[in-house]
Amino acid sequence: MRVYLVGGAVRDRLLGLPVRERDWVVVGAQPEELQRQGFVPVGREFPVFLHPDTHEEYALARLERKVAPGYRGFTTQFSPDVTLEEDLKRRDLTINAMAESSSGEIIDPYGGRRDLDARVLRHVSESFVEDPVRILRVARLAARYADLGFRVAEETRVLMQRMTASGEVDALVPERVWQETERALGEARPDVFFETLRACAALAVIFPEIDALYGVPQPPRWHPEIDTGLHVMLAVRCAAKLGAPTAVRFAALTHDLGKARTPRERWPSHHGHEEAGVPLVEALSNRLKVPNGHRELGVLTARHHAAVHRATELRPATALKLLETTDAFRRPERFTELLLACEADARGRTGLEERPYPQAAYLQRARDEAAAVTLTEEERRGLQGPAIGEKLREKRLAVLTAVKASSAKNP
Repeated sequence: MRVYLVGGAVRDRLLGLPVRERDWVVVGAQPEELQRQGFVPVGREFPVFLHPDTHEEYALARLERKVAPGYRGFTTQFSPDVTLEEDLKRRDLTINAMAESSSGEIIDPYGGRRDLDARVLRHVSESFVEDPVRILRVARLAARYADLGFRVAEETRVLMQRMTASGEVDALVPERVWQETERALGEARPDVFFETLRACAALAVIFPEIDALYGVPQPPRWHPEIDTGLHVMLAVRCAAKLGAPTAVRFAALTHDLGKARTPRERWPSHHGHEEAGVPLVEALSNRLKVPNGHRELGVLTARHHAAVHRATELRPATALKLLETTDAFRRPERFTELLLACEADARGRTGLEERPYPQAAYLQRARDEAAAVTLTEEERRGLQGPAIGEKLREKRLAVLTAVKASSAKNP
C-alpha cells in the first residue's frame, strides 16, 4: 500500500501558496485494509475514507467511465491494480494531476509542473468532456489565479466550447452551479469566472440574464466603458477589491439586469431599468436556488441603486422613505451591504475606479442619526397606534433635514 498527496495541495505548495486542504490517494490497497487501520468509510459511490486522527480524505486509486449525461453519469472501478498514473489521468487539469510521495518526490506524468510555470490551465485528456462541472471548475480556478497570470489554454477553451454546444452544460444541476458560483464570487477575480464562461459560450446557457447585457450600450457620459456587460464585470471586480462578502458581489453582478430589457430604440438610455431588473434577479435566484440573503440584497440593489447614487440630492422626505423601504432601521447590517454594492457599481466604470463615493457615508450617517431618535414620555402622551409611528417619523424627518443642511455646509 502506497499513499500520495494529490491535487490542489501539491499545486498550491508548488506555487508557494497556503494549502487549504489536503487530499490523499491510496494505491495497491483494498477497503478492508484501511478500515483495519481505523479509517472511516464515507464514500457512497467509490471508496473514500477519513483519517482517524486528521480527518483528511483518503481515496483508493480508481478509474471512471462515462455511462450517462451530466456529472453523475459515471461508473467507478477500483482495485489494487489501478496505478497512480491511471488515477491522475482522470483528473481535470494538468496542474491538478500531480502527486507527492512520502519522500517528497513529485510525480508529474502529464506536465502539470510545466503548465504551472507557464501559468496555463490545460486539460489532462479528452475525458475532460465527460463532466460538465469541469467547465465551472476551470472558470473558478481562472478567477482564483488570474492575478498570478494564469490563462485557460486555447485547446481547453475549444473543448469547453464543444461541451457547451453538445448540450453537456444543460445537464448541470442548479445546486452544483450555485456551489461553484458562490465559491467563484469569493475569489480574488470573480469577474474572470464569468468572462471564462462567456469565452466558451456557457454563460448564455447558465446565466442568460448576464450574457444578455453584453452589447447593450450605456451613455458614455456616465459609463466610459459603454457596454453594460463590461460595466457589470468591473463592478464585480470592484466589489472584490473592496473585500465585500459574496452577497454584495452577487448584488453587484445582478444590479443592472434590467438594462437588457430596454427596447433598442431607447438605447443608450435605460429609464426604469431598476424595477425592470427585479423580476430578473428573482428568476435567476429561483433557478439556481440562491440563498435568501443573497437574493434579498440583489433585489434591493437592483431596485434602489439609482436612488442611493443620488443620496446627497434627495429631499429629506425621500431619504427617509429610502431608509424605510430598504428596512435600514431594523436591518442595519444589510443596509451597509447595500451601500457597499452601490459603491462597487459607481466605481465599476472605466477610469473611475478610484473615485470617492461619499453617498455611502452620507446615508450611513443619516441612518444612524435617524435610528437614534426616540420619543419621550411627554411626546407619547395621548398618542396611540399609528399616531406614535407618525410622531417618530416626524422627528426622524427633522433629523434628516439637519443632516442634509450640515452636509451642504461641510461637503
